[in-house]
Amino acid sequence: MSLPPFPIRTECPPGTCVCDREALLQAPGGDLRILMLTRSEEKKMLERLENLGSLADLRRMQERMEQQLGIRLSITQSPNEVRSLRGIAILVHEQPGLCRKTRQAIPAAIKKSMDTHPQITFDLLDESGLFGSS
Repeated sequence: MSLPPFPIRTECPPGTCVCDREALLQAPGGDLRILMLTRSEEKKMLERLENLGSLADLRRMQERMEQQLGIRLSITQSPNEVRSLRGIAILVHEQPGLCRKTRQAIPAAIKKSMDTHPQITFDLLDESGLFGSS
């Protein structure tokens, strides 16, 4: 196993995570970008996600996360009426090397921004055509 030429995330304690970090490191041609997300970088990313000010900021972060780390997000609304943030589903797609706790922390950080700035939620719903002009 050869380590990549950049600092990588330390492994989680045995039995606490299902990220398959070791399998990713051993896979020839595996996408190692996610391993660049060290714990300190993860804290910075989550802080940015908690402080989003607009839907445009969210979309920029979503694009950067996919480009730089390979993290893919799906943000959808419930097929029923959306009356609160519970009606918004934020899914972080599974990928080798992505820690389970990180997959849970990303949606929580985004929802915190949406709670602080409700306009993000309104713009997201408007983008989906739920608030069509009359």
